[in-house]
Amino acid sequence: MTIRHLKIFITVAETGKMSAAASKFYISQPAVSQAIKEMENYYGLLLFERVSKKLYITESGKKLLKYAKRVISEFDALEEEMIAEKQIKRIKIGVTITVGTNFISDVIDKINKYDPEIETVIYMNNTKNIEEMLLSSEIDIAVVEGNIKNKDLIVIPEVDDFLVLACSPSHTFANKDIIKYSELEDAYFVMREKGSGTRELFENFMEKNNLKIKTSWEVNCPSAIKNIILRNNCVAVVSARILEKEIKEGSLYVIKNSSNEWKRDFSVVYHKNKRLNKSAKKLIEIVKSNSEMNILDNIKTGKLIPDK
Repeated sequence: MTIRHLKIFITVAETGKMSAAASKFYISQPAVSQAIKEMENYYGLLLFERVSKKLYITESGKKLLKYAKRVISEFDALEEEMIAEKQIKRIKIGVTITVGTNFISDVIDKINKYDPEIETVIYMNNTKNIEEMLLSSEIDIAVVEGNIKNKDLIVIPEVDDFLVLACSPSHTFANKDIIKYSELEDAYFVMREKGSGTRELFENFMEKNNLKIKTSWEVNCPSAIKNIILRNNCVAVVSARILEKEIKEGSLYVIKNSSNEWKRDFSVVYHKNKRLNKSAKKLIEIVKSNSEMNILDNIKTGKLIPDK
């Protein structure tokens, strides 16, 4: 039993003529007769009576006609909806909190200028949750700064990023050109939440160097982190991109790690079985073009070095 069978049946039932269905669907009259016979055999019911070369729908046929019209109506609505859906240039983008706070807005602005008809939907969360959304097909593509662990996801590093240690101008670190690793243990930190790529990178650094720090705050909001640094005499290790405005204004003092341990990438991520549409491919192109990183040019910074 197919949609084609039902459409042929409805036309025959409404017109009382096999020829009408043959003309409508560009098939032969014997083909229409065969379709009706197949339906009667399928249900084991007589749908039409043939009297004096005329067709009369049976009571069983009338019942089938009522449901057939309902099914075809729903099917036609489905077809229209899917055709309309195909015409929408929609892309669901997952971004981590760091990427969403300071990077993705420029990318979306460029996408909109490239093609105003592209509909973007942004989902912002930490790396762990974005990874899960990709695996469950809740989003099409993502831009993250954290470490993606699942082998079913394709990861393409596209944008340079690095972490810095930030404090207020009144903090004791702000008066120093050189800070040693061990001095971090005397400071009070505001940390990102577990599952954050920023936190994972910093914790790996601490573990490698056998450092124990004091965590006073744990938050997932970059704006809150900046306020806590400024008002609560805390320090934080965050992306330099998040602090760009404050760094240039001089309202925050930053310390760069002398090693390369805090360097990382913003990566484009998608499922290996995902077929990227034109909009997603354009996103990757624009992300790559926004890779310039010159926030600390001509800015006085401190330097974090290992203990001798």
